[in-house]
Amino acid sequence: MGGNRGGTTMFAGVDRIAVMLYAALTLVGLAAILSASWDETAANMFDMSHKYMKQAMWLGVAWFFGVVVLLLDGSIWHKFAYYAYALGILALVATLLLGREVNGAKAWFEFGSVRVQPMEFVKIAIALATARAMSEYSFSLSKAGDVFRIAVIILLPLGITILQNDTGSGLVLGSFLFVLYREGLNKWICIPILFIALLFIVSFFISPTVLLVALIAIFVLSEAMMNRRWRICVQYVAGLFLCSIVIKLVFDLVLPNGFEYYKSLLIATLLSLVVVLWYAYRHNLRNIYLSTAIFFLSMTFMPTSDYIFNSVLKPHQKDRIESFLGLTSDFNRDYNVNQSKIAIGSGGFFGKGYMQGTQIRYNFVPEKHTDFIFCTIGEEEGFVGAVIVLLLMGALILRIMGMGDRQQEPFGRVYCYCVAAILLFHTLVNVGMTMGIVPVMGIPLPFISYGGSSLVAFTILVFVAFALDASTRKGLPVYGIRR
Repeated sequence: MGGNRGGTTMFAGVDRIAVMLYAALTLVGLAAILSASWDETAANMFDMSHKYMKQAMWLGVAWFFGVVVLLLDGSIWHKFAYYAYALGILALVATLLLGREVNGAKAWFEFGSVRVQPMEFVKIAIALATARAMSEYSFSLSKAGDVFRIAVIILLPLGITILQNDTGSGLVLGSFLFVLYREGLNKWICIPILFIALLFIVSFFISPTVLLVALIAIFVLSEAMMNRRWRICVQYVAGLFLCSIVIKLVFDLVLPNGFEYYKSLLIATLLSLVVVLWYAYRHNLRNIYLSTAIFFLSMTFMPTSDYIFNSVLKPHQKDRIESFLGLTSDFNRDYNVNQSKIAIGSGGFFGKGYMQGTQIRYNFVPEKHTDFIFCTIGEEEGFVGAVIVLLLMGALILRIMGMGDRQQEPFGRVYCYCVAAILLFHTLVNVGMTMGIVPVMGIPLPFISYGGSSLVAFTILVFVAFALDASTRKGLPVYGIRR
C-alpha cells in the first residue's frame, strides 16, 4: 500500500491515496448534483437555495469534520465506542417518537430548513461498538454467547429502523455478515443466513409447506457441507419426512376433517430439533448449536412475513417488491426504474456530455440528484464515466480493506471491515436499483448522492478508518486489546 508512512506533520501516516480517492468521489458527486439540479432561468447561480450550493456547503462541513477526526487521539474511538452506541440508540428512539416523517419513513429530525437523518451517524456507532465487542479479550465467534452479543448490537438498531419504516437503512446492517465471515464465522453459517434473507423476500407468495421444506433443505445442506456428515444428514431428512407422514396419518384417523401436512411436518421438525441438539452434544459439535438456533428463529419468524407485507409495509413499498418480483406489469409502479434504465441506456458508451442529458434535463427521472443520481452520471458520461466512478469507489473500498489487513490490533481491523462492508452494500444496492436488478430502497450512493447527513456521516465513517490506519503506520497501538 502506498501513501505517506512517516514525517513529522500533524497528518503523518495518513494514507494520501485513500484521501484523494475520497476527495475525487465527493467532487464527482458535487458535479453530478450541479448538473441534475441546474436551472438556466435562475437569476443567481450562487443562491443558497440551489441544491448544488447546499451540497457545496455540506462538503465543506464534511471536510472540516474529516480533518478534526484526523487530529483526534486514536484511543478515543475505542474508549467511547459503547457510549456512542448508547447515544445512537437513544437518537433512533427519539426519532421514532418525535421525528418528522419523510416519504413514509419517520427517520428525520428537522431544524428549520435543515433535516438530519440520525441513522446515517448511528452506523458509525454500530461499527465502533461491533469493533469494540469483537476486540475484547477471549472473544470468539465459536462461542454462542459472543455471537449473541454481536447479534444484539446489530439487530437492535435494525429493529428500530424497521419500526421507523426506514427498512432500507436498516438492511445496510446486513452487510456486517461480511465482517463476521472475515473474522472467522464459518461460511456454512453465513450462506444459510443469506438464503434466509432471500427466502423472506419471496415468502409472502410461497405456501407455508414449501417455505418450511426450503428452510430444512438450506440448513441440512449447510450442515452436511460444514461437518462433512452427508450420511447422517440424509438419514435425518428421511427420518423427518417419514415421521411427518406418520403423524399426519395418525391425526387423519383421529380427526374427522383430517390434518394438514404442514402441521405434521412442523411438529416433526420441532421434535427433531431435540434429537439434533442431543446428537451435537454427544459428538461435541458446537457449531450445530448456533445453526439450530438460527433455524429455530427463522422457522418462527418466517410465518410473520405475510403479516408484515400486508399490514406493516406501506403501499409504495409493496409496489416496489411486487414490481421487482415481476408480480405486476403496471407501468406507473415501475416508472422510476423504467425512466432510470432509459437514461442509463441512452448514454451509450461515451455519454451525451456534461449537462446534456435529456432524460435528466427534462425531469423524466425522479430523485435524479439523490437515490437515482447514478442515472445522471450514466446518461451524461456514458458507460466510461459510470465505470470510472465505480472504479474509484471500488479502489477506496479495497484501500480500506487493506487498512484493516495491516492493523496490529483487532479493533481497527474489525472497524475497517465494517466501513468497507457498509460502502460496498450502499454502492451495490444503489447502482443495482437504478438498473432494476435490486428493489428500490432509498439508499444513497456514498459521497455522491445529494444530502448533508449522508455526506458528513460517510466522511466521518471513512476518516475514522484513516485515523486508525495512521496510528498503526506510526507504530502507536493506542486502541483495542492485542489478541
